[in-house]
Amino acid sequence: MPSIFDYFKAKEIGAYVSTKTENSIPYLGEQLFPAKKQLGLDLSWIKGANGLPVQLKNAAFDTKATLRDRKGFSKVETEMPFFREAMRIGEKDRQELNKVLAANNTDYVLPIINNIYDDITRLVESSRVSAEIMRMQLLSSGEISIVNNGLKYTYDYKLPAELTETLLTTAKWTDFDNSTPLEDMKNAMDTVETSSGERPVNALMTRGTFNYLLQNAQVKTLVAPALAAAKVLLTEPQVKQAIENYLGLNLVVYTKKFKNLEGVSENYFPDDVVSYLPSGNLGNTYFGTTPEESDLMSGATKAEVQIINTGIALTTIKEEHPVNVNTVVSGIFLPSFETIENVFIQKVNG
Repeated sequence: MPSIFDYFKAKEIGAYVSTKTENSIPYLGEQLFPAKKQLGLDLSWIKGANGLPVQLKNAAFDTKATLRDRKGFSKVETEMPFFREAMRIGEKDRQELNKVLAANNTDYVLPIINNIYDDITRLVESSRVSAEIMRMQLLSSGEISIVNNGLKYTYDYKLPAELTETLLTTAKWTDFDNSTPLEDMKNAMDTVETSSGERPVNALMTRGTFNYLLQNAQVKTLVAPALAAAKVLLTEPQVKQAIENYLGLNLVVYTKKFKNLEGVSENYFPDDVVSYLPSGNLGNTYFGTTPEESDLMSGATKAEVQIINTGIALTTIKEEHPVNVNTVVSGIFLPSFETIENVFIQKVNG
C-alpha cells in the first residue's frame, strides 16, 4: 500500500499548484512590477533623482574632459522581508485515505488528495496576496508597512513631497458641484512632466473613487454639456473615453480585493487615492533566496523543495513520529521602484 509520503511530494504539489486557474491569472501589480530572482536577502537599485537630461558642458580643444559627479543618482539598499507558513498532513488525513484505498478505487482517492492540494494552493496564493499588498501600498503612498505575526517592517521609498497632493474642502471629488477633477488630473500630469520629462499616461484608482467622476458636474460638461445640470449618472465608457480624448489619460479601475488576517475584505488599492503612472514597467518584484531553497534542495535531507512563481519555495518535510508531512510555503520578496520620481499620488478626498 502506498504511504502518505508517496502522495505528498513538493514536485507533484508544485505542478498541481502551477496548473490552477487562480494561480495563472496575474494581479495588476505583477504586470507593473514583473518578477525577478536574486540571491540572498538584500535588495538594492539605482534611483534617479531626476529624469531630465543635463546640458553638456562646453570644453576647449586639447584639454581634458571635465569629470561629472553622479549626485543625480542614489543607491537604495534594504533587506527584504521573509514570509513563511505551513500546513500539516497528518495521521488523521492518512486514516481517511486508508478508507478509500481499501475500496481499491482511485476515483475516491483523488478527490481527497486534490482537496489537500487545494489547501496548499491557497497557501501559495497567500504569498501572492502579500506581494500585491506591498505593491499597491507603494503605488498609493510611496511606502510599505507590514505588520503581522508580531513583526513590523516599514519601507520608505522617499517619494518627493512635490509629487504628492491632498485635495481639501471644495476641491475634494466628493463635492460633485464644485470640485474640478479635470484640472486636478492635468496639474498632476504637468507636475510630473516638468519634474521628470515624462508625462503620466495611466491613472490608477478604485471603483469608489471612479464613481465620484460619474457624478461630477465638470465631467458631465466634458462628456455632454446638456447633462451638466441634470441629476443623471454618466456611464463608465463615456467618462473613460472623454478623459482619454481630453487629457490623453487612461483611467485604470482596480477592483480586486483580499481578506486581511482578521478575515475582513479590503481593497488592494485604497479608495480616495489616484496614482498617475508612466507607461511600461515601474520596477520589479524581487524574490530572494529562502532558507529552504539555500539549504534543503540538495536532496540530503527528509525535505523536498520545489520553486514556483519565480521565487516561492514549496517544501514537503517527512516526519516518522508522529507520521506527518509538513508542507511549508516560504518567500522573500519586495518590489523595487526605479520610476518613483515619474509618478504622482493624489488624495482626492483627504
